Amino acid sequence: MSLVTEEIKAKAEVYYGDEICQEKTKLLLKEIGLPNGLLPLRDIIECGIVMETGFVWLKQKKSITHKFEKIGKLVTYAPEVTAFVDRGGKIKKLTGVKTKELLIWVSLSDIYLNDPPTGKITFQIPSGLNRSFPCSAFEVEETKNVKQENKEDEEVKGAVGVKGV
Repeated sequence: MSLVTEEIKAKAEVYYGDEICQEKTKLLLKEIGLPNGLLPLRDIIECGIVMETGFVWLKQKKSITHKFEKIGKLVTYAPEVTAFVDRGGKIKKLTGVKTKELLIWVSLSDIYLNDPPTGKITFQIPSGLNRSFPCSAFEVEETKNVKQENKEDEEVKGAVGVKGV
């Protein structure tokens, strides 16, 4: 059962489609001070945020499992991921995200930055147990938009007098 009701949607900024939802997700992570690769979702069909409460949701076509190579951890993301975010680098009451610890999958409930100088991010499960990792393990190098690259290529060619063949 979805946590996102029509009443919640009526109060929210809602976006549809993978491209815009990917942009909005990365922007949100940046705004709250968390690494941009923390939510590596694919085929997002809907996302939204209720500004007054910080409630966010992401819906994707199907669940995915992602391995964060730098720390060797598997994380699975359900078709619907919800949470409350705040600008202090915190994600609270997270649903739809599990990580594999030893041989079992455990749900994550909170994600937050430790003291910023340490560069560590902490993941907590509902029982209160937690683990910290370097923020760099969840950073993804930004890639330029293909249209932007083509435009820059054209500007460079024009600036040096190169003509297309």
